[in-house]
Amino acid sequence: MLDTLLPILIFSALALAVIGAVRRVRLWRQGRPAKVALLRGLAAMPRRYLVDLHHVVARDKVMSNTHVATAGGFVAAAVLMILVHGLGFANPVLGGLLLAASALMFVGSLFVARRRRNPPARLSKGPWMRLPKSLMAFSLSVFLITLPTVGILPDGTGSVILALALSAVLVWGLGEMFFGMTWGGPMKHAFAGALHLAFHRRPERFGEGNRSTGLKALNLEDTKAPLGVETPSDFTWNQLLGFDACVQCGRCEAVCPAFAAGQPLNPKKLIQDMVVGMAGGSDAAYAGSPYPGKPVGEHAGSPHGPIVAREGKALVDAETLWSCTTCRACVEECPMMIEHVDAIVDMRRFLTLEHGNTPNKGAEVLDNLIATDNPGGFDPGSRMHWAADLNLPLMRDLGQVDVLLWLGDGVFDMRNQRTLRALVKVLRAAGVDFAVLGNEERDSGDVARRLGDEATFQSLAKRNIATLSQYRFQRIVTCDPHSFHVLGNEYGELGGHYAVSHHSTYIAELYEAGRLHFAPWKGGSVTYHDPCYLGRYNGEYEAPRNVLKALGIDVAEMQRSGFRSRCCGGGGGAPITDIPGKQRIPDMRMNDVKETGAELVAVGCPQCTAMLEGVVDATAEVRDIAELVADALVERPASSGSTRAPQPAAEEVTP
Repeated sequence: MLDTLLPILIFSALALAVIGAVRRVRLWRQGRPAKVALLRGLAAMPRRYLVDLHHVVARDKVMSNTHVATAGGFVAAAVLMILVHGLGFANPVLGGLLLAASALMFVGSLFVARRRRNPPARLSKGPWMRLPKSLMAFSLSVFLITLPTVGILPDGTGSVILALALSAVLVWGLGEMFFGMTWGGPMKHAFAGALHLAFHRRPERFGEGNRSTGLKALNLEDTKAPLGVETPSDFTWNQLLGFDACVQCGRCEAVCPAFAAGQPLNPKKLIQDMVVGMAGGSDAAYAGSPYPGKPVGEHAGSPHGPIVAREGKALVDAETLWSCTTCRACVEECPMMIEHVDAIVDMRRFLTLEHGNTPNKGAEVLDNLIATDNPGGFDPGSRMHWAADLNLPLMRDLGQVDVLLWLGDGVFDMRNQRTLRALVKVLRAAGVDFAVLGNEERDSGDVARRLGDEATFQSLAKRNIATLSQYRFQRIVTCDPHSFHVLGNEYGELGGHYAVSHHSTYIAELYEAGRLHFAPWKGGSVTYHDPCYLGRYNGEYEAPRNVLKALGIDVAEMQRSGFRSRCCGGGGGAPITDIPGKQRIPDMRMNDVKETGAELVAVGCPQCTAMLEGVVDATAEVRDIAELVADALVERPASSGSTRAPQPAAEEVTP
């Protein structure tokens, strides 16, 4: 009886899966066009799935091994089941392989069941709670019906009742694994996820050591394209595909600083809301953690309806989008490599460019940038007042230097002026040939872009690029990771290609070249805070620690450090939009510092310095790495005679 039913069941499930796949593709294709390397992407997909994705999944060893067993076992079992039971290629070899694959999948499903017995809060519940049973039903039934093919049990073994029972279990498993994979259910991520990896909007992310973190430029001259994203269909089709790949594991939720602070943002819920909007409906069926302070079931949308309503409710409230610090922790942790920050900024662009709807001081800051080239509205001619006694060399006087020192808008902040003065002292002690733009320098445009004002960003960037094109230099050095990121990773699309170094990286090179010498550290215990735009955005974790090590400091690492460092709360214009929560993000970060017992927290970002120093009753002093280095400087030993210069990060750049 089973021999007759099996091919019918298998090919019926496959047919329904194909119909579901066509329907799913149509949902994705509601999005705007996007060019992808179709064949190259499909060819690269296995490596991206098995290697690149597992670099992230493998951070949790138990779940990584579980995923290998369940996913690998399922893929092998599904293919072999079609061959053996669907097409009739039954023989002991294929049967044995099918038994092994289904057994492996069953073992993996046991670990999934164990995980789901007491799931962490970040995991979605609801339909996901049946996943272990569905995995077991499929793997166990396939195992049992395959036993006769290897001669362990004779054909026809069992009664009609047993055959019917096995068929029922198999139908359940087939339904979840095949039908549910394309129509919707816990396994949907497997189908969408594989294609998402093949047609990822940032294919340059794949490959060992690769990263792609710069926001993509809007074509402001294209009058047919929307300025940002108003409706789900305004996303590109492969962005919608990426949203559909979400496995609802909640790893993004667990690391989101805004969610932890009780602000109305949960990156997992946001992605699921985009899926709801793509298909049409409400969030009533969502089975995960809600946005803090916002109950589930009050939001709905459609593919061509507004994501954020000017009046009443829609898919998402505006304050959810403005809560994001763009720290990229969610993207770093996502096992499906979904680009949450891209989506948030795309939606912010519409609110800012089309509606002028930037909350709190956002509009004032953007107006200041337009009028004065700096977010504080300061007189552009006063940019160098802080350095009146330093006699800094100017690019307009020299024309060509080794290092262009990019000062950033910290020049208008008295606290950051101390950092800049310390950095100048270090560069001079090392004999670096450097100069500054002086009053020719403008804001890099970082905050305008994160607030969604792409027009102001591009205006600032193009004027900076025009200024830089007049001079020759080997590299740009800055103590601001936000300027470092924008100049190095986002000006390129607009024609500005530069070798850019963070000051910690350059100081480390100067020390290694023998051009800096330090007195032994005699202070207390020190911890180090990784700035998001230096670490997660640009992968620089070692240079700051190498500098601290050179100073004789043994860093007391915080529990959340490196790629899992907690954001200070200062990125993405968050201090400007200032969405309230239950606590402040910098307060949480200083609690992390307190847990280490450190008396001092070393930083490498003016915004991190400002946010952490703003914490009331902080137990640790906050100092920039440049300040620590400047305080430790000693004259170069006369016997050393070292004149080695650090190697430039790239060949001389002629902008």
